[in-house]
Amino acid sequence: MRLHDTLLGALLVALAAAFFAYTFTFPDMPGQRYGPALFPRLIALGIMACGVLIAVRGWRSGRPMLDLSPPLRHLQGWLALLAMPLAVVFYWLAADRLGFLPTATIVVAGLCAWLGVRLWAALLTGVLTALVVQWFFGSLMRVPLPRGWFMQLVAGG
Repeated sequence: MRLHDTLLGALLVALAAAFFAYTFTFPDMPGQRYGPALFPRLIALGIMACGVLIAVRGWRSGRPMLDLSPPLRHLQGWLALLAMPLAVVFYWLAADRLGFLPTATIVVAGLCAWLGVRLWAALLTGVLTALVVQWFFGSLMRVPLPRGWFMQLVAGG
């Protein structure tokens, strides 16, 4: 599916305008003519300018506002489009019960298998990815990841 460039440009302008408006909540620097809002405002203005350019070029192109790409003309294409959001929903529903390691392994291995990776490579990738993420976020960054029944089994509590 491809949205028209006019719609994407308008979305960029709207988001940048909202960000620009949010910078008015930033505190002022005493004794300075500019403060911490200057750089974000400049970035927002640049994004707005780019959004306007994209929208104008899209308007001149004459293409339809919404164009379905060939893969989305079949059910399998729509399932591929929904694979990642469905994986996130599965993680959200299952992580507290199963724990991070098994849930992340299932998500990564399932997405790899969906993309055509051999089953053994998908499982290996899922396990290694889950272990590395658990080590980095759970140990180094001290982010509390869901323990679930798996960690209760392994750690005994």
